[in-house]
Amino acid sequence: MNRYDVVALGELLIDFTEGGVSPQGNPVLEANPGGAPCNVLSMLGNLGHRTAFIGKVGADMFGAQLEQAIREVGIDTIGLKKDPTVHTTLAFVHTQPDGDREFSFYRNPGADMMLSPEDLNEDLIRNCRIFHFGTLSMTHPSCREATKRALDVAKEAGALISFDPNLREPLWNSLEEAKEQVDYGLRRCQILKISDNEIQWFTNESDYDAGICKLQEEYQIPLILLSMGKEGSRAYTLKQRAERPGIIRENTIETTGAGDTFCACILHGILSRGFQDYSKEELEEMLAFANGAASIITTRKGALRVMPTKQEIEETLAAHKK
Repeated sequence: MNRYDVVALGELLIDFTEGGVSPQGNPVLEANPGGAPCNVLSMLGNLGHRTAFIGKVGADMFGAQLEQAIREVGIDTIGLKKDPTVHTTLAFVHTQPDGDREFSFYRNPGADMMLSPEDLNEDLIRNCRIFHFGTLSMTHPSCREATKRALDVAKEAGALISFDPNLREPLWNSLEEAKEQVDYGLRRCQILKISDNEIQWFTNESDYDAGICKLQEEYQIPLILLSMGKEGSRAYTLKQRAERPGIIRENTIETTGAGDTFCACILHGILSRGFQDYSKEELEEMLAFANGAASIITTRKGALRVMPTKQEIEETLAAHKK
């Protein structure tokens, strides 16, 4: 029996988010624990799943804060490494009036980039049901090698491979390089979570369905989840297409972690039901649950420490039933 339901590899960093203005008129920034992979694992932990993280932080005050934070939410830290020479990666998040975000990264280099194949705890990967990753661990040679090695181990062990490109344009030398690495992930995953802007960028198709069709023809991915922000989400198998509307909340303050929350809830559905050829109704149920959870996180500052509970999600769905 596998010891972990989901093991994720990637970035763990500090998200500095705006928290008002000081008496002198300076912006006040809050140091929130962040990074998509651990956001996913935190939500999965709230839903009762066993998780572990593989990544690297600096041997500094922020690295210590992050290790404590992910331990607090129940993520196993045995795969977390500390770099004595490179500082923890920092991201500064500016929230626009519509709730969307702009990122500025202090990561040249950052500790998460320093993860090497030698740093990997391969036993973690061999003992999981799902291995989850994104492309922020593929932006530079060392962490790219580590990610590719981890994928090989996961495939050999028979784990399901889950991929969220999570494109952050400023972190790539070029978008052509980004496309090459996204292509690498697409050729190896069975579960893909992709956003509306990413599908348009990668396929050059403005119509989402046309873009997904291109991906299915090229990569034969069994399950693709498309997140469309407040417009909702869609799920595609090679036989089915399902869609659920988004849940709009008047008290939305930011969208940080919404896609990660959505992704985690889909993985929860897969873990609960088994990976199979889902019916349209099953896909709609999974999407509705994931949309409900994502809507809750938009009403909270940060993500990792404030993921919704299963009860909160169910109450949200009950309140929005038509």
